[in-house]
Amino acid sequence: MRDKVLITGASGFLGYHLINAALEKGLEVYAAVRKSSDISHLKALPVKFTELNYKDVAGMEKIFAEEKINYVIHAAGTTKALTQEEYDLVNNIYTQHLAKAAEKNKAQIKRFVYISSLAATGPSNNFEKGIQDNAVPYPVTAYGKSKLNAEIGLKDTDIPVTILRPTAIYGPREKDIFIVTQTLNKGLDPYIGKGVQKLSFVYAKDMAEVAVNALLKTGPYSIYNISDGREYSRYEYADIVKGLLQKKAFRFHIPLGILKGFLYVSDRINKSLKKASPLSIEKLNELTAVNWSCDISKARAELDFTPQYDLRKGLEESLEWYRSNQWLK
Repeated sequence: MRDKVLITGASGFLGYHLINAALEKGLEVYAAVRKSSDISHLKALPVKFTELNYKDVAGMEKIFAEEKINYVIHAAGTTKALTQEEYDLVNNIYTQHLAKAAEKNKAQIKRFVYISSLAATGPSNNFEKGIQDNAVPYPVTAYGKSKLNAEIGLKDTDIPVTILRPTAIYGPREKDIFIVTQTLNKGLDPYIGKGVQKLSFVYAKDMAEVAVNALLKTGPYSIYNISDGREYSRYEYADIVKGLLQKKAFRFHIPLGILKGFLYVSDRINKSLKKASPLSIEKLNELTAVNWSCDISKARAELDFTPQYDLRKGLEESLEWYRSNQWLK
């Protein structure tokens, strides 16, 4: 009998890659989706679908018991909300509810893997030194704080827990970083301010692989930084994309003060409309940070994490997918 893994956020960009990685490992996959989720791209995969009500701990306990779930990869969450409370509800409180439901079935639960974010630690202010796994967390956004709160809450869970803190994840089906690629394809290459930066990335397939591998490891509560192990200049992503697309793009820098003024007005409008935006004044704290590179030596040693994709290789495969699926024209 195969072990069973519950993957939350299964209909999302990362969820798709997690499902494929779990299937390749021979696991039986239970894909947690919402009623409103588009799962057309998952219909051909040999998975079982389930709906979770994160407010109903008892209901989730029943699902764990009846389906005899052995593992959890919790990738569901939100990156856009209007308030800290909204971020905490989805990213923290719902995570604790899911963990409590799993804990009630701890005799059969072998590991709970939580997909957190490097935003939970916050960027490094030292241009020469990247983010360490044991760095004192200092998140600079409400999103990062909510992820950190979830991590802290999971420390008291009486089941084995592994925390993964990925940097920016990109790859086929991703939509947010893809906006940068679309903009470059249209001939524009914008930046916020002129300061130097170090960035990091991880390809979705590498991220999914390490998440599934983490399920099969033993040990207590642990936290791991996840990236492709390299660091990139602020212009490197654009330079690679332009080269692969064989296109030129006009590079320009938007003064930080002007953008803050625009976002101040935009934030007030969005709040009055109760509409969350991917770009806000607060988000500038992440977008303009000096150093998002990170040390992954612990993940290499303890999770056997060996990234197969650097940024160029990952973008080559991504652009091929976006073109063939007519996302990029």
